[in-house]
Amino acid sequence: MMRSLWTAASGMTSQQLNVDNISNNIANVNTTGYKRERLEFKSLLYQTMERATLDENDTGRPVNLQVGHGVRPIVSSRIFTNGSVERTENPSDFYLQGEGFFVVDRGDGDIVYTKDGSFKISIGDGESSIVTSEGYAILDTDGEPITLPENISMSDVNVDENGNITYIDEDGETQDAGIQFDIVQFPNVQGLEAIGNNFYTVTPASGEAIQESEGDTSTVSRIIQSCLEMSNVNVANEMVNLIIAQRAYELNSKAIQTSDDMLQQASNLKR
Repeated sequence: MMRSLWTAASGMTSQQLNVDNISNNIANVNTTGYKRERLEFKSLLYQTMERATLDENDTGRPVNLQVGHGVRPIVSSRIFTNGSVERTENPSDFYLQGEGFFVVDRGDGDIVYTKDGSFKISIGDGESSIVTSEGYAILDTDGEPITLPENISMSDVNVDENGNITYIDEDGETQDAGIQFDIVQFPNVQGLEAIGNNFYTVTPASGEAIQESEGDTSTVSRIIQSCLEMSNVNVANEMVNLIIAQRAYELNSKAIQTSDDMLQQASNLKR
């Protein structure tokens, strides 16, 4: 009976973490570029009371007698499928379709990556730069911050699906800025570490970033200007998962109550 108490307790702890994860998904249903997470579980150790055996006559116990000790959360995997597209008509918004990430410089060589293309224009020292909402620079394929030509507004800028920037000059002619958005992929995207603010950072498990412009990736992402990628969270699915997690939590609590009742009955036998 004591085993059942700890087993059910592990189930309650795991389902509480599952509810926390689902709640975070629902909270970010309107977060640009957010990728939903899914918690995965594994069983704990098993106690073998009798092993399956065979003697020289091929007779014996055909199956094991084992009892488990509960469950534990093992990993929170992030689902990197593309979310829906929202047309914003804002020329500094970009939807990145595919497996690529934008490259962001947070200063002092701190490079992070994002799916959030809701960029802004920063004016300073006579130059206009494309930055994140926090003011961090967006990098081009040369590893430099993306700056616009002098006296050119964002409404005159066009970005093609490969990230190449052109603009309309004072004479109404289309000019090539010679700048391309740096889009990168990773050998193991699940190994990326989410650090908040829609940013990811590399880890030994993710591998180093691979530039799509170098042609070393099997697929190439596509940039769509004046659009944003919405969260890929499906509220209906999350509500179903929340109900399942709640019922699992309730059933584990019932198992604890049942074990407690059995212990109480056993302790009352002497009366």
